[in-house]
Amino acid sequence: MATSVEEIRELVSQLDRPDKARLLAMVALEVAEASPGIDFRDGICGGVARIVRTRIPVWTLESARRQGMTDAGILAAFPTLNAEDLANAWQYARSHREEMDHEIAANDDD
Repeated sequence: MATSVEEIRELVSQLDRPDKARLLAMVALEVAEASPGIDFRDGICGGVARIVRTRIPVWTLESARRQGMTDAGILAAFPTLNAEDLANAWQYARSHREEMDHEIAANDDD
């Protein structure tokens, strides 16, 4: 049963302030768990975090940055990416440091 944003807006407008506050808190918690611009899908890049619409894992970008590549250098090396993609990757990498460390170590060719 699909509901349009307009229908939801109408329903929310009928709530009292305390219920609106509870709804807002619930939505905020769900959104806080999201990682904008980052996707995970089994069968694509082994299911690891990657930039949406690409097959570029976040750990690959984080590894390049740790090795001293600048954002400009990374964008030149990955021309399908843009600055927003990197900002999303850096945010994800900051909040998932252990995951990044593990993926980088598991894929280290040295």
